[in-house]
Amino acid sequence: MIHKFINWLKKLLLKKKSVTLGIYGSPNVGKTTLANRICVDLAGEPMGAVSPVPHETRVVHKKDKVTLKLRGYSLTMSLLDMPGIAVKVDYRDFLEYGFSKEDAQKRAREATRGVVDAVRHMDKVDAALFIIDATEDPYTQANITILGNMEARNVPVIVVANKIDLPSANTVRVKEAFPGYDFVEVSAMTGENLERLYKEIVQKLS
Repeated sequence: MIHKFINWLKKLLLKKKSVTLGIYGSPNVGKTTLANRICVDLAGEPMGAVSPVPHETRVVHKKDKVTLKLRGYSLTMSLLDMPGIAVKVDYRDFLEYGFSKEDAQKRAREATRGVVDAVRHMDKVDAALFIIDATEDPYTQANITILGNMEARNVPVIVVANKIDLPSANTVRVKEAFPGYDFVEVSAMTGENLERLYKEIVQKLS
């Protein structure tokens, strides 16, 4: 599968001058934190706001002209920070964050639309970073749904185990849950292993 991914990306370079890279995952796995880290590193400014409230990102955020350079090679990307994908959005989950019932129901409706939009954008991305919280059980229905949708659309995927800065992180469990995929473990919060992630991307595009 890795060889197919590499060959596909090489063919892509012959046809396109830029690549659209989507950042996918469940709510609160660190997608926006990673998007901000990448954008600051490569474009000089962050992507968007980070919040402990689930489904804070409810629309697709896009950052164009994110240029990745390594060993004389340069790739310009459009980076998409996707809303968190969940199999169920319950307005009552927002009540514990101080939302009124009306506001919680509104947030739930927006979050549901965001999930649908994120899945639709799988038809538009050239490749995806699939972010997983390494402190949580990776065998969730949401993760299986995300990966299944990507496979159905033949979207090349890099599995990224995030939050390795936390003591409870278990990256082996994540890697074993999704064998056969390119795999990188990082901390979007501290920036640990981000250089490795960049090298993985460039190696597949050179």
